[in-house]
Amino acid sequence: MRLMETDRRTLLLGLFCAALPMSRAVADMRATPAFLTTGRRGERFHAIALDRRGRITGDFPLPDRGHGFAVSRDGHRAVAFARRPGRFAISFDPATMQASVPLPLPADRHFYGHGLFSADGDRLFATQNDFEAERGVLAVHDVRRNWRRIGEFATHGIGPHECLLSDDGRSAVIANGGILTHPDYPRRKLNLDSMESTLVRLDLASGALLARASLPPALYQLSIRHLAATPDGATWFCCQHEGAATGQPPLIGRWDRRGDIRLIDLPAAVTRSMRNYAGSIAASHDGHRIAVTSPRGGIIVILDGRSGALVETVSLADTCGIAPTGDGFMATAGTGAIRSGDNTDAHPDIAWDNHLVTLES
Repeated sequence: MRLMETDRRTLLLGLFCAALPMSRAVADMRATPAFLTTGRRGERFHAIALDRRGRITGDFPLPDRGHGFAVSRDGHRAVAFARRPGRFAISFDPATMQASVPLPLPADRHFYGHGLFSADGDRLFATQNDFEAERGVLAVHDVRRNWRRIGEFATHGIGPHECLLSDDGRSAVIANGGILTHPDYPRRKLNLDSMESTLVRLDLASGALLARASLPPALYQLSIRHLAATPDGATWFCCQHEGAATGQPPLIGRWDRRGDIRLIDLPAAVTRSMRNYAGSIAASHDGHRIAVTSPRGGIIVILDGRSGALVETVSLADTCGIAPTGDGFMATAGTGAIRSGDNTDAHPDIAWDNHLVTLES
């Protein structure tokens, strides 16, 4: 693993976190947080905790737009990540929504919006871009030593995005989206004519590559972005298509224990309605249902987790965040809407962002 120095911007983020106010959740400990998300209220971005009914239990402001979270298995620690190519990742207590310290970040790296904790909670791993070398890395942080960055592993691909702890607790699955970026061109995609997206499994002790799978060559402009694990050891994934709008390839797939990728063929009308863009994916706790959101299409696609067959679609404008509940899924939308089962509520002053992460095991 490679050791690196912390840059000046990380120190400024530390001052920002030290100045954050106590969360409203401290004043109302009766409400139990069940989900984490980010959203924009007015001109400010926030990390926000919700209870099972979609009520806000606490929040704290972020330096800029947020994206995903890492949550420890015991739910006592969490990290909020900036949207790519962001430079902040802030640790906090989900129960109080009190922000703590920013994770250190070398000057020649940026975050990719996601991370994971080791099974024992002593390590935090975060997907990052080594943009000068044009390669993805998984940074390693020592939680017990004030989140010190102690090294990194290669992800064996470009543009690593979401990562999940495998069911064995010793390895991680990473989605290499295949899109080359550089902070000098913040949201530009620099290699759309030659991109390659992969799924990899890394050993978290050594960084060794344990498995790697690619999409068919004809689908080279399909970018694997987000992941969901099921109890049978499979990893479900969803994609964004960077090719022509008329292409409309499958956007959902499954990577099984044997290493085989299966792309899910949906009815043509459903594929068209997703408009080449899947935003988030979640699996029910028992793995029997898979939910995929499409903010561009304004729909949620529900699949059978065993056969991959389409179960239903649900309309929800600008929806992206999705997470399992006891009997289904909760979804959030940029309109402020929150949908759980057949019930839809709204926080009209908040535009919910990309992801909704459960705090419940």
